[in-house]
Amino acid sequence: MNRSRTSECTQMLGTHTSRIVGRFISFEGTEGGGKSTQIALLADRLRAAGHVVRLLREPGGTPLGEEIRHTLKHSPAGRGMSSEAELLLMNASRSQLVREVIRPSLAAGEVVLCDRFADSTIAYQGFGRQMGWQTVKPIIDFAVDGTWPDLTLLLSLPVEISELRRRQRAAQASTAPQDRFEGLDREFFCRVEQGFAEIAKSSPSRIKTVDATQSVEAVADQIWSLCKQLLNPPRS
Repeated sequence: MNRSRTSECTQMLGTHTSRIVGRFISFEGTEGGGKSTQIALLADRLRAAGHVVRLLREPGGTPLGEEIRHTLKHSPAGRGMSSEAELLLMNASRSQLVREVIRPSLAAGEVVLCDRFADSTIAYQGFGRQMGWQTVKPIIDFAVDGTWPDLTLLLSLPVEISELRRRQRAAQASTAPQDRFEGLDREFFCRVEQGFAEIAKSSPSRIKTVDATQSVEAVADQIWSLCKQLLNPPRS
C-alpha cells in the first residue's frame, strides 16, 4: 500500500475513532429523589466553571425519543403495553439519543448530564418488571454500543419517602398527564430499589451513591465534590 493510500485510510479511520474529550454524567434513582433539581444545580455550577453543558433526559432527548417517551409514560395507547415492548421502546429511544446527541456532544468536549440512562432499565425492567438482568443487559449493550457514563450519581431514597414525595408531586400537578410508572405499587418500587443497590455494587468505580434524604444543599455539595474529581483528576 502506498503512502497516500495509507494516509487516506488513516483519515477514514479517524472519523470513527476520534478521541472522546467530553464527560458523560448520568443521574439515577427511584422516583422522588430530586434528580431534576440536582441536575439543574450541577449544570449551573459547571457553566460557572466554564464548561459547556448538555442537558438530556431518558426516555427522550431527541424528536424521536420524545415521541417514544410520550408513548411509554403518558399515552392512553401505552396502558396495556407488555414488559417486552416497554424494554424495546426504552432502548430504541436510547439508541437514537446516543448516536444523535451524546456522542457528538462528547466529541465536542461538552459535559453531558442525563436524567436517567441504561441503569434505569436494569432497575425498572430487569428488577421491577422481573425480566432479569440477563435479559435486559444484551439489549442495552446493543443500544449503547459501548457508550456508558463516566460517572453515575445514584440518588438513594427509601421507598417510604419516595412514596410520600410522589403523592405530594401528584397533588401539586393534578392536571398533568398520569405517569404510567409513578402509579405502580410499592412491591414494584421495592424491587427497583433492590435493583439499583445491586447495580451500584457491580460498578463501584462508576456509580456513586448519594443519600437523597439530606438537604438539597448537602446533596448538591456532595455531587459537586464527586464531579470535580472526574473533571479535574489528580496528576499522576
